Amino acid sequence: MGENLVRILDGNTFVVSEKTGDIEATPIEPAGLFSIDTRFLSKWVLTVNGERLTPLSYDDLQYYEARFFLVPGMATHYVDAKLSIIRERAVGSSFRERLTILNHDEVPVDLEVRMDAGSDFADLFEVKDEILNKKGEIYTEVESDRLRLGYRRGNFCRETTIAATGGPRYDRNGFAYSIRLEPNEQWQVDVDVHTAAVGPGGRDLRIGLQAHGHERLALQHDLEEWIAAAPKVNCECEPLARTYKRSLVDLAALRFSPVSLAGQTLPAAGLPWFMTMFGRDSILTCLQTLPFTPSLSRTTLRILAALQGARFDDFREEDPGRILHEMRYGESAAFEEQPHSPYYGSVDATPLFVVLLDEYERWSGDSALVMELERETRAALKWIDDYADLVGNGYIWYERRNTDTGLENQCWKDSWDSISYSDGRLPGFPRATCEVQGYAYDAKVRAARLAREFWGDPAFADRLEREAAELKERFNRDWWVADGEFYALGLDPEGGQMDVLSSNIGHLLWSGIVTEERAAKLAEHLVGPRLFSGWGVRTLAEGEVRYNPIGYHNGTIWPFDNSFIAWGLRRYGYAEEAATIAQGIIDASVYFDGRLPEAFGGYRRELTKFPVEYPTACSPQAWSTGAPMLLIRTMLGIEPHEGHLAVEPVLPVGMGRIEVLDIPGRWGRVDAFARGRLEIDRLAA
Repeated sequence: MGENLVRILDGNTFVVSEKTGDIEATPIEPAGLFSIDTRFLSKWVLTVNGERLTPLSYDDLQYYEARFFLVPGMATHYVDAKLSIIRERAVGSSFRERLTILNHDEVPVDLEVRMDAGSDFADLFEVKDEILNKKGEIYTEVESDRLRLGYRRGNFCRETTIAATGGPRYDRNGFAYSIRLEPNEQWQVDVDVHTAAVGPGGRDLRIGLQAHGHERLALQHDLEEWIAAAPKVNCECEPLARTYKRSLVDLAALRFSPVSLAGQTLPAAGLPWFMTMFGRDSILTCLQTLPFTPSLSRTTLRILAALQGARFDDFREEDPGRILHEMRYGESAAFEEQPHSPYYGSVDATPLFVVLLDEYERWSGDSALVMELERETRAALKWIDDYADLVGNGYIWYERRNTDTGLENQCWKDSWDSISYSDGRLPGFPRATCEVQGYAYDAKVRAARLAREFWGDPAFADRLEREAAELKERFNRDWWVADGEFYALGLDPEGGQMDVLSSNIGHLLWSGIVTEERAAKLAEHLVGPRLFSGWGVRTLAEGEVRYNPIGYHNGTIWPFDNSFIAWGLRRYGYAEEAATIAQGIIDASVYFDGRLPEAFGGYRRELTKFPVEYPTACSPQAWSTGAPMLLIRTMLGIEPHEGHLAVEPVLPVGMGRIEVLDIPGRWGRVDAFARGRLEIDRLAA
């Protein structure tokens, strides 16, 4: 996304515009008003006396509102402008804009104020792929008090209705006013843009999708409640305090309410392309944020359980017990031109669902949810054993069944070239990646606890523990790359190792599948020069054939990835190494104004004064918003333990004092405190 674009959002709705507030969609800058995977406005351009306006500044007031200060004319000749134009914009269940014009001149002025409006009703996939191929009818209806834009294809209908105060003249291309302003007079109008999404049976799918309320005051109140409910983080490290606060607000903005389950929210994956539910992304974000926003975990688990796979469907890659990968509501999904209705092509969401349920109970004590989701959890475990082992050797494998539009790589590194051998070749299918085996191990260990303590099934618990132990032994035999002393990124069906050094080994640590004697070598790799850039751990080690510091999964640094790696290092006792990684990510956050991006360049820190931006990274992005929270948990050593909260801090050198106040859990609310060591302390040690 271009740096000149402004984004405001509220869960199910978001707007991407220029710094003037104008929306003018192009293939290079995919601006628009978007909701439920459809662009409802592709043109929204304000002119005064036929002239476009120039921005003086804009205020990013809250995630759901912005204010633009404009003057007439081009940037070269507005110095002595006699008019000020202010656009105040907010999104919620609809899109609202207040337009104010002030006359600073000593004489009256006559103005022609016009808003050009239009919509291509593009599916988000069409926008992303820069291919607009509408098969239905776009229509425009001009009424006395409103302008209606619409698109119809069979029983699929999307509409944008525009209504403004002040009695404008509507036409097919927008609306206009002819006004006269006296000296020092101001003129003001309000514009409401309502969107409608009609599905089968004529039902408006947007009814009830008021994730956080209708009006600005309701949105403000909701945000205040959200912040008040979260723990307070006070610290001497200003970058950490800033990125925590920014992440908390961004996480509020990313709360998404599914169409079929209005009123419940889970984290959407990220703006602009992934403002919908993703199984993997939502689960990992909840794991990161559990000590801070535990309510998200409960709703995420219930939503994903409600949409769990129940049949065999090759188009959607659905199996009984499988947790969805992605859900879409646009035209291409409605007409099955792509399978996201929902699509199940993910091999890690299902074991991670079990992991999150157990971790949530450990924090919350919510045994009722564990009982409620017993059937879905057992189905997820059955999927691991019966449907995910495509080769028959006890591992989770993937090979897409939808060969037209399904994902080739169904692990978190899902780009086409992310899984390779050390010579750069891409393996055939099916493929198995290492971190997913760790998730399966962790899921079985955790499910054994649930079965023994809550479901009254000790035999099932014994079986799961036995299977987990066997998996751990088998994995440590088959995946260890002896000459490199690390675990292979993946295996091919013949047992051949994809023997590249990758960040995935850090996920093995947080899952617990690594043997104690091998953990030290992994820790050495993770903070060594091939993987650790100084800003963070690269997805692929420097020196590998496919290494590229700005390759999406082949050398970039992902803050979410690093947060789980640090958590894994801490689990095995490598607190200093975990603190080193945390410090790198926190340092990087300074250069992104506290909002950690999806990914950034993997260049060595000594080569750059600042982390290099990845050009198409999502921002905000859910599991990047969660990264500072998991890093705080890791640095303070905050863990549930026998019904209370244990705290064992190890902070980076020089970080200073940190207070995390009112941490919620089964213990009520408690505080945690820590102080980083000074450099002199480190040298003495």
